[in-house]
Amino acid sequence: MQFRSSGTRLSTAILAVLAVTALGAGALASAPTALAAVPVAASGTASATLSAALPAFPQDVEITGASVDGFFGYSFAPDGERELRWWPYEGGAPTPVDYPEGGGWTTSGGDVVALGDDNWNAQMRSLTLRNMADPSAPGVDIDLGALGGNYVAVLGPTSVLAQVTKDDGTAELHIVSKNGATTTSRKVAGIPVDATDFSASTVQDGAVLVGYETGSADDRTGGRALVDLTDATVSQTYASADSGYGFTHLMFSDTQVAWLDWKSGTGMFVTSVDRATGEETQTVLGARDGEWYTELVGDWLVYGNPSVPVRAVSLTSGETRVLAESGSGSAGVEDGSAVVRGSRAADGDGLFRIEAGQDGTPTVTKVADAGEPAAGVGIQGADVPEVAHLDRSGGKVTLGWTLSRPDARLDLTLTHDATGKQLRTRVDAPATGTLFTYTWDGTIAGVDAPNGAYTVDVEAARLDGLGEIAGHSFAMTVDRAINPHDYTDNGSTDVLARDASGVLWRDDLRDRPVDGQVEPAQRARVGGGWNTYKQIEAVGDLAGSRAGDLVALDGSGVLWQYLGKGDGTFATRARVGGGWNVYTKLTGGSDLDGDGRTDLLAADTAGVLWFYKGTGSATAPFAARARVGGGWGVYNQITAVGDVAGTAAGDLVARDESGVLWLYQGNGKGNFLDRVRVGGGWNVYTHIVGAGDVDSDGRTDLIAYGPGGTYFYHSTGSVTATFVRQATSLYAGEGSKFNNIA
Repeated sequence: MQFRSSGTRLSTAILAVLAVTALGAGALASAPTALAAVPVAASGTASATLSAALPAFPQDVEITGASVDGFFGYSFAPDGERELRWWPYEGGAPTPVDYPEGGGWTTSGGDVVALGDDNWNAQMRSLTLRNMADPSAPGVDIDLGALGGNYVAVLGPTSVLAQVTKDDGTAELHIVSKNGATTTSRKVAGIPVDATDFSASTVQDGAVLVGYETGSADDRTGGRALVDLTDATVSQTYASADSGYGFTHLMFSDTQVAWLDWKSGTGMFVTSVDRATGEETQTVLGARDGEWYTELVGDWLVYGNPSVPVRAVSLTSGETRVLAESGSGSAGVEDGSAVVRGSRAADGDGLFRIEAGQDGTPTVTKVADAGEPAAGVGIQGADVPEVAHLDRSGGKVTLGWTLSRPDARLDLTLTHDATGKQLRTRVDAPATGTLFTYTWDGTIAGVDAPNGAYTVDVEAARLDGLGEIAGHSFAMTVDRAINPHDYTDNGSTDVLARDASGVLWRDDLRDRPVDGQVEPAQRARVGGGWNTYKQIEAVGDLAGSRAGDLVALDGSGVLWQYLGKGDGTFATRARVGGGWNVYTKLTGGSDLDGDGRTDLLAADTAGVLWFYKGTGSATAPFAARARVGGGWGVYNQITAVGDVAGTAAGDLVARDESGVLWLYQGNGKGNFLDRVRVGGGWNVYTHIVGAGDVDSDGRTDLIAYGPGGTYFYHSTGSVTATFVRQATSLYAGEGSKFNNIA
């Protein structure tokens, strides 16, 4: 993440080797290379007395914004990301400030931070303003994208400056405010019509100093303007050799305006203008390793970098003072003061406020102590199973981690190694103790998660954001019982449906009822062109994989095999053989002879039922047919349902012309026991599907589809009362949409 803070700091990569210079109006002149320390007034009498009541912040925190109430600081997490927090001067734990993933933040002085959708200020369009004077208050959301705008600066708890691009490509500067649900946008009057690339200073006394570029793209000139925010009008403009966008830092006080400039041969310098006389002063920054920070306090320019002392130069007299022996960053404050992160011999390390005294000279007050880097969180123990048998645990598994402290949070990421599918969640602290637990319901994005290897990543951090983050990875395998009607290897039933245009759709059901009802979790398009087939039939696992397979009979009587790939798709079809147009009905998915392989049944035009034993071969999936028996012409639908009645082999249900459903229990030899009447009224359905174990109770079930609705038939294991009908939202309102269900 990149960001631009109110106390801009400049890379030495773009700084020429310069001498520290305090100059008269309009001229560049050399100053002594070493400056004598000048006594500086400080509030309080002793550093020990001061420090006793001061807030402390870790040494690895950098200042990035400040107000009269507190300051923003950031540190780096182990993954390199910046973590932002707000420290109140009255003490207490800092408040973490989360920003959008891939986004960033910016402060412009004051208590308000803008959290945006991009990691560079000028590209932020979707904003949330958080007022840290009341950290618990909800943020204010502002959509600049709807206005054609981009972020420039924070003006207050409900307002920002924005660059609004018009249809002709030109830009305007607007004050955008949010009051409740209403967003208003006011154009700032007095800005040159060709101005663009706006930047802005800290807001003070209802005004802001704005920077911009004018002129053609190959001949840009910089400009500055003081803007009265109440009237949305420019009160004064200033010329600049260059806009400096990307490194500029704009500053103003009651008496001066100032900004960073650069030119070849001179390098980086500060241009300041006396607001009363218009007299211009240029102050060249010294050539040292590190990054420069500059702030304007009354008539004094405060500046430095980590390699030199913190200095202040009078822009009226040229007098120079040393304010602190070292400093590493600064921020302007809305009351015209500044804060600097640094160290003084009398006060030690900390945060210092610099403000104009009664005589106009800078005074220094320590407002926060620098403490030791905060201790982080340790992961002291973990309970992550090597194998999560979700069928045995009701579809859920509880994971646990013992942390070294309770005031923490745990971020959990579960990743399916084969597909990269992820679940991310935050695990909050327990009511008591340090055992953080998360009960996973076995889903990712509402769909039952695939079987296989998973990586379980956790990161533990303190609630206040301080200290290092602890991380650990664990390996876990998810395993469920094989479901012959599963095409996505997640243990749950998938139902296939073909629409009138020939598109085949797959509905992935939940692996067990939700609030007592069978629910679809996700619909996916398998592909088009399936209207070439007279019948599509799910047949379970033909070739020894975990995934279910299909057979499809085309109009010329050729039977084709589609092997499931386990990801919801199918391999290229393979020809099983021709001559299958003698059959009027096909069904598969039951193991009829008890050999552990799925078989196929086919009823011919003469009413004879034939048994095709599964071989387990992908190239020749069925053995030669064997005659089961005649008289099957009385049935208009036959469905292999697996073992629903507790025998050693798969069973079959058959519906006769009057709508009565009959159960045929397999005898384990490719044939059946005498039929048992299940019940009447089944002619309201156009398709009856043996759907595998839909509700994960160990028994195979039915799904019945028709124009009057789709129902789930839970198998009981009883021969005399085989099924119990239950509602389902599968195909709700779509009872006439599909012409083949498998």
